[in-house]
Amino acid sequence: MTEFSRRKFLQVGSGAAVGSMVSGKQMALSQEHVARGQASSDGDRVRFASIGIGIQGSTLLRSAVTLPQAECVAACDLYDGRHTLAREIAGPAVKTMRRYQEILDDKNIECVIVAVPDHWHKKITVDALSAGKDVYVEKPMSHSIAEGEEMIRAVKQSKNFVQVGSQRVSSLLFGKAKELYDGGAIGQLTQVELQLGRNSPSGAWQYPWPSDVSPQTLDWDTWLDSVPKRPFDPETFARWRRLREFGTGMAGDLMVHLLSGTQFTASINAIPDKALSVGGIFRWKDGRNMPDLQVTTFTYGQIPVTVRLTLQTETPEVTRLMGQKGIIELSNSSLTFIPQSGLDTSPSYGLNGFPAAMRAAYEKQWHTEHDAELEKYALPDITMWRGPSWDDVKPHLTNFFDAVRTRKPVVEDVVFGHHAAAACHMANTSYFEGKVITA
Repeated sequence: MTEFSRRKFLQVGSGAAVGSMVSGKQMALSQEHVARGQASSDGDRVRFASIGIGIQGSTLLRSAVTLPQAECVAACDLYDGRHTLAREIAGPAVKTMRRYQEILDDKNIECVIVAVPDHWHKKITVDALSAGKDVYVEKPMSHSIAEGEEMIRAVKQSKNFVQVGSQRVSSLLFGKAKELYDGGAIGQLTQVELQLGRNSPSGAWQYPWPSDVSPQTLDWDTWLDSVPKRPFDPETFARWRRLREFGTGMAGDLMVHLLSGTQFTASINAIPDKALSVGGIFRWKDGRNMPDLQVTTFTYGQIPVTVRLTLQTETPEVTRLMGQKGIIELSNSSLTFIPQSGLDTSPSYGLNGFPAAMRAAYEKQWHTEHDAELEKYALPDITMWRGPSWDDVKPHLTNFFDAVRTRKPVVEDVVFGHHAAAACHMANTSYFEGKVITA
């Protein structure tokens, strides 16, 4: 933990800027972290399978195989090249297949990681629950609000659970933010500002596709699933996030992280009352039908939450919770608490309209009445914590595998995941329909 003087902070100008000032010699939140999930023997390890070994699926698998309490025994993908990738990551003994049903039929597999295009999330999750598997499903949990509601019903009808993959809720930084918030650091929450910007082709999902992908190496018709049949197209396969038919755009890819972190910190486990979203496709005119600029305002009760997303300008990911007693701001790998009193700390600038003698008399009286009180209730310095990146998926996966073994509740269950995803769906619906969407 590092403390900064208020004057030095104001010279820098923002919580995000303070992040660059933290010395590596300072205490970090990572030093407070206690490792969990140590397996006592191979027999105690959770046997899991990964369904989907693409960009995020391979990232999850790489992290999962390093955890001592889990063992990957199978991997599924409709593209054969990812079978090779799965064996490269998890070892040559891992079974690979195209049909995920083979995994669900294997009674020795306890749980699955589902990291497939958004339009597949509900189907595989519900099937896995029906087969008696616990599920880690990537964000956004669903492709529509109706799908999310169906996933909740499926969990209620089973003995198994779903954890949604928005890893902010397992972050040490967000954990500290929640501790501050719950302790009344900023008082009553009055407003939330969220932002994230990218400025590159890869950031806009213009990913390359494998050189050997073809109708022979990819089960294209199955990959389409409920989407109307169309000719094989490797660009669609690699860049599906651009298209509403398969993905959820910036809302489902980026906004959902910001909202999940906010909901976790402020204990908001609900769908917003209203959503209004504006934006458009201004730069990446590559056949996409999802916006590359999207600004959304939600209301949760009386609390406005504004989210600014863009694929046209690189900006930090910022979560800013504001109250009458101060601000909690998270950006990159830092958390800053900026206390405020809400009081005048000097005579009002309204005195500029007073004649000199009257101004002098007022200032003297003001100091007589306020100086002692201000000294008595002096604000603490601005405080910053540094920690490991909130993009680190290992803590979130650790929580999942621990829950599989212990049956204790997960940090991001199906209801929480639905509420975060539903807000994103409301934002997209508002964008496409050009009107306020109500819950």
